[in-house]
Amino acid sequence: MKIAITGKGGVGKTTIAALLSHIYALEGKRVIAVDADPDANLAQALGISKAELKEIRPIAEMSDLVEERTGAKPGTSGGIFRINPKVDDIPEGFGYSVDGITLLVMGRSKLAASGCYCPEHALLRRLLKHLIVERDEVVIVDMEAGIEHLTRGTAEGVDAFIVVVEPGQRSLQTAVAVKQLAGELGVKRAFVVANKVRGEQDISFIKNNLSGIEFLGSMSFNNDIMESDIKGLPSYKASQVVVDEAIQIKRSLERLV
Repeated sequence: MKIAITGKGGVGKTTIAALLSHIYALEGKRVIAVDADPDANLAQALGISKAELKEIRPIAEMSDLVEERTGAKPGTSGGIFRINPKVDDIPEGFGYSVDGITLLVMGRSKLAASGCYCPEHALLRRLLKHLIVERDEVVIVDMEAGIEHLTRGTAEGVDAFIVVVEPGQRSLQTAVAVKQLAGELGVKRAFVVANKVRGEQDISFIKNNLSGIEFLGSMSFNNDIMESDIKGLPSYKASQVVVDEAIQIKRSLERLV
């Protein structure tokens, strides 16, 4: 299963990415959780402590690795560098293991954000394609709303593209924009997960305003999630209710894909 999760900032996509990663790992699956959001916080949602966070370096910031694999120094644009660098050993060599999950933090090249093509960008894109298209593990990618790391080659390899929304017009507007971008890249299956819902009225509001995207399930508004974040605990230790709701979303996903 290859799952890409996105949504407007603050809707809870990272929480859901962490929960799904945990559930698959509990089943004995090999799981790679990829933090592809520049505002990286998947590590915290997986329960990695502040001290341990210091040991995790984003791939894009590993200057020696970028230069070794692409043949060019990071921070440069133009020129000649390898656009298909070797990446197959990166998950095992540079991933961080937590509770049966291998975490990879991608990071973001400064030039990539402005549309320039650079060595860091080439490495990140090649790595993501390798993870989604060529690996056998369950791969769960915590994306940003812009899904800039995806290319047509990687998007077509995604089994499920999940847009996380919360009750509110701004969140739904982001979902519509993301669906359009995903469609342009060839994503075949896009789903909506409603988060922070307070009842059936919120679910109806979301379904009625996003009729073009298949509804996968919902997570209720839960103060325990906020408390787990404050205490630095992983999302799956917030409460059993949270885990059970995520299990239902996973089951729905597997029925539909």
